[in-house]
Amino acid sequence: MKALVAREYTTLDGVAVTDVPQPVAGPGEVLLKVEAAALNPLDLALITGAMKDAFPVEHPLVVGMDAAGTVAEVGQGVTAYTPGDPVLAFSGSAGSVAEYTVVAVGPHLAKRPGGLSPLLAAAIPESGMTAVCLLRAVGLAASQSVLVVGATGGVGLYAVQLAASLGAKVIATATAADADYVRGLGAQGTVDYKAGDIVEQTLRQVPGGVDVVVDLVNRGDALSTTARALRDGGRLVSPLFGPQDFGRGATGVYIGTFTAEPGDLEDLAARAADGRLRVEVGATYPFTDAPQAVSDFAGKHIRGKVVITVP
Repeated sequence: MKALVAREYTTLDGVAVTDVPQPVAGPGEVLLKVEAAALNPLDLALITGAMKDAFPVEHPLVVGMDAAGTVAEVGQGVTAYTPGDPVLAFSGSAGSVAEYTVVAVGPHLAKRPGGLSPLLAAAIPESGMTAVCLLRAVGLAASQSVLVVGATGGVGLYAVQLAASLGAKVIATATAADADYVRGLGAQGTVDYKAGDIVEQTLRQVPGGVDVVVDLVNRGDALSTTARALRDGGRLVSPLFGPQDFGRGATGVYIGTFTAEPGDLEDLAARAADGRLRVEVGATYPFTDAPQAVSDFAGKHIRGKVVITVP
């Protein structure tokens, strides 16, 4: 089969669409005929080896983790899915920018509702489930306030919407050009990271500090700066890693690799299908242009998700 492949740790222009053996569904797995696949920042790190100590990979590496398509075959013991079922999935390191990929039956695989196209479905799994896990990790509740840093990115667009759906007051980082966009996602306020200190702007809107900061941009000690927007005893949550204690009783919560619960992906897909969840695809590429998609994803500011269509 054809797939987007990195033969070794390489620069981002070192990937190519080439032939690799087609995978086979093992026990508890399904073989997915891919119709669309989305890129995530972790894909870039796996290509270059930037996170090889935490996430080592075997080569050749088939790029991609998010996919939508139809079940081509099922492995031993699989009864919940049959060939022909439309699905969306997070394939982990199996590789989704390919004609076929293998996914384990479980919370990272869900049937795709009618009315949800493969293009939109592929843009949901990793980013959507990460947003769910971030908000769950801090127990965000109605009436609380939250600052989302990185609101126009793949995870951010879902974090804003899901936080708003919980009844929280959402403040989102966005340029002036993107302010109306994030308000359309459910943000009640915006801070322009190009127009000055986002913490000072946030504290002007919530003088005592916000209950929660969701930081999707910074890592390590840089999170201490963002944490200044928290109230005493507030919580900062990140998919990356940083300090546990920011002083004033404010703490850091780090989810690392997200752990989805059964039903999370089905719920996200259902929300997207009936219009309760907006899916933003900022750029689409045909399979033959998948290497260019990787380059553009790394080098351009693309609002929302980058999706590659697979024939």
